[in-house]
Amino acid sequence: MKIILCADVENLGKLGDVVTVRAGYGRNYLLPQGLAMVASAGNLKLFELERKKLVARMDQIRSEAADTKTRLEALEVIIPMHVGENEKLYGSVTSTIIGDALAALGVEVDRRRILMDAPIRTLGEHPVRVRLHSDVVALVPVKVVSDHQPQPESEEDAPASPPESEEGFLAAQPQEEEVAISQE
Repeated sequence: MKIILCADVENLGKLGDVVTVRAGYGRNYLLPQGLAMVASAGNLKLFELERKKLVARMDQIRSEAADTKTRLEALEVIIPMHVGENEKLYGSVTSTIIGDALAALGVEVDRRRILMDAPIRTLGEHPVRVRLHSDVVALVPVKVVSDHQPQPESEEDAPASPPESEEGFLAAQPQEEEVAISQE
């Protein structure tokens, strides 16, 4: 099946390319999504008339992706994870967790756009690629940290709690007795 691409399609072609694809891929995905139209004489003329609009729309999408890229690369994503002995993570950091962390920071990114070769299984800083457009890929620094605070090893390291004054203790005692008497 010959089609005309109405948008850049990854691993297939750019806007305006006439390509041959399997009939099912064209009918079930490309045509309903508005990414392509059947290559006929009438559609070729129609496409040439609408080419400027489509190019302008693709340029706008590309510029929005570039703006999002600069915002993403400026962020530092910190993900707290439960850690066991020898700083080994329980579980791993996946694209879903990173997507949720980005959403919490105010940047909505589809988790399928987060490119990871394998889930993150160690503490530290890891660069993660996010494909925002076929031409725009952001490199986001993701820092995986332990979710629990280190416990002080001795009483000297523990923060001192303020001592209770005797007046405060004595003043609180009659109030408790009054409450007990009024309930009877």
